[in-house]
Amino acid sequence: MVKQLPLQFVFRANQTFEDYYPGVNLAVVNHLQHCVAGSGETFILLWGQAGLGKSHLLQACCHEAQKRGLASFYFDLHQTADSSVELLNGLEALELVCLDNVEAIVGLADWELALFNFFNRHRDLGHRLIISSNVGPKALAIALPDLKTRLNWGLSLNIQTPDDDGRIAALVYKARRMGLALSPQAGRFLLHRADRDMTSLWRLLDSLDQASLSAKRKLTLPFLKQILDENPR
Repeated sequence: MVKQLPLQFVFRANQTFEDYYPGVNLAVVNHLQHCVAGSGETFILLWGQAGLGKSHLLQACCHEAQKRGLASFYFDLHQTADSSVELLNGLEALELVCLDNVEAIVGLADWELALFNFFNRHRDLGHRLIISSNVGPKALAIALPDLKTRLNWGLSLNIQTPDDDGRIAALVYKARRMGLALSPQAGRFLLHRADRDMTSLWRLLDSLDQASLSAKRKLTLPFLKQILDENPR
């Protein structure tokens, strides 16, 4: 009996390729786009530290697939505690599947076996699979040898941490996408006053957006200084 496919996931509207500043990761973005388009690798393992946009890029791939009329699905494997391995049943019918945070199933025998079986079914149909991890495929402590082998089959893409100029450019770009005017000088000020990891910077930008709307003021240097002085990290 054919298993029923899971319900379509909810797209995050602001996590498209257009909303991602590629910077030093332009080649990574290009590989992902080619994969979705069917002109690149059919299996990609995207890895790197937290906060660099892996989840954003997997969502972006699904957005792009939808625009091309392809059936796609995204799932964060950190949610395995609240999900059954049967979620993977039937997913092989979808032309693109994106599985986030594969490190979350390390040591979970049922999930490792289910992912191995899904991988084989999906690959046999020639469909595309993109998986993210916090470490490279060789460093993943997967217990099932056959699954570990499969995860080393595809194209391994290491997402890079931007330097300070890259962080500033990303802040300016993201602010513009949010409808905010943030100068490079203001971006550099924020970088020196706030936590420097990208996750913290995105949270700060969301807070600044709310403060700007509330005060009906632009993100000038004096206003930024006032906000940060009132809300020290």
